[in-house]
Amino acid sequence: MSTRRLIAVVVLVPVLAALALWAFAWPAARTTPRDLPLGVAGPAAATAQMEKQLNRHEGAFEIHRYADEAAARNAIEDRTVYGAVVVTAQGPELLTASAASPTVAQLLQQAVAKQAAEGTEVRTVDVVPAPETDPRGAALNASVLPLALAGMAAGAAVTLLGLRGIRAVTALTGAAALIGVTAAALAHSWLEVLTGDWWAEAGVFALATLAVSAAVAGLAALIGTAGIGVASFVVMFLGNPFSGAPSAPQMLPEPVGAIGQWLPPGAGASLLRSVSFFDGAAATGPALTLAWWAALGLGAVLLGSAMRFRTRNTEPARDKELATVG
Repeated sequence: MSTRRLIAVVVLVPVLAALALWAFAWPAARTTPRDLPLGVAGPAAATAQMEKQLNRHEGAFEIHRYADEAAARNAIEDRTVYGAVVVTAQGPELLTASAASPTVAQLLQQAVAKQAAEGTEVRTVDVVPAPETDPRGAALNASVLPLALAGMAAGAAVTLLGLRGIRAVTALTGAAALIGVTAAALAHSWLEVLTGDWWAEAGVFALATLAVSAAVAGLAALIGTAGIGVASFVVMFLGNPFSGAPSAPQMLPEPVGAIGQWLPPGAGASLLRSVSFFDGAAATGPALTLAWWAALGLGAVLLGSAMRFRTRNTEPARDKELATVG
């Protein structure tokens, strides 16, 4: 038995290390725009050449056409596109939104500058700028992992402490609410890296935490303590590196970016950007994703408790029946 355990450890540790390296390093090493939503505004005759030049980067941009600069600005504020090139008589003008992704904003500046005629200066306007206290979005990106860890810890604690049913649901929701308020106090009030509605941001932090903690506790309620490891693996090894928080989902290899948005860390990061910087624009999708994770997880907690209660009551009745027959 000891030899088998030794072999298992020797084999398992390198496998986990390889999985971690693949999950975190591979998407980062393959970061490049893939159908990145980008607007082009101006008269059709004037924008045709710019569209042609941008389309030379095959598969890099998903071009959205707008009649004028005002329409392009609205699209950026609605999070339909990450930026827009406005063709004017004086030359191209680039509209960006560093609050959506400082990495993408910088990439667009470089891409459009290369397409402009030699000697032409491209004027750049940051329509929705990142806060001055966090111009690179580092603090927001750094919040993804702690929230995931907090959710995993809460779910594991509820399971290992033996909480069941309504008590477990109450503990999970209470812990998530407290984490949400604490996170908002740190990120908004103290660090001042978020600029939206304080309570809305606290709600996002709480919902993102609850989505993870409920998934961990729910799976553990159905399959036992092994569920803690399974759910934590999905969140840590897939949810965090696939979230696209440091750049954008469209910057990750396919289908990694899409998968990441269906997991709590990616949905939480997207929802936090929408609530903090865009007045809730494009918040419905990630909010529903987190709500589904939380609802399914809490439902699994209640179902697992009901199944355990039924099994506990059935066994004595069966034993009594067998004793009577005997």
